[in-house]
Amino acid sequence: MKKPSVTVDGVIIKNGKVLLIKRKNEPFKGRWALPGGFVEYGETVEEAVLREVKEETGMDAKIKKLVGVYSSPDRDPRGHTISIAFLMEAKGEAIAGDDATEARFFDLKKLPPLAFDHAKIIEDAVKTFNNEC
Repeated sequence: MKKPSVTVDGVIIKNGKVLLIKRKNEPFKGRWALPGGFVEYGETVEEAVLREVKEETGMDAKIKKLVGVYSSPDRDPRGHTISIAFLMEAKGEAIAGDDATEARFFDLKKLPPLAFDHAKIIEDAVKTFNNEC
């Protein structure tokens, strides 16, 4: 029986910019994406997003709020994945690690082409962020 996989994405917004990583691996190798990845067995989604942000950016983060759940069966070419996205705060300098070749902040008004459905997640996160302020 086929079952969807669960992933997480962390949205870190500072001074009108969002933190993105350049993907080291397929799918979307070389494209920009939110830091995130698969939830490991025995791990909560909250633990997973903190781990993934740390692994891919070197930054210690804290969860502020749930952005949303993204479950379109075609959102990931590897198969059906459900992603849970969180608005987060992070400290330190972004340094690429693990599945990322680069990590840096982009102006929200000048985003590069993004992987997966991350443009939609960022759009939703901006609304959440603006409601927080």
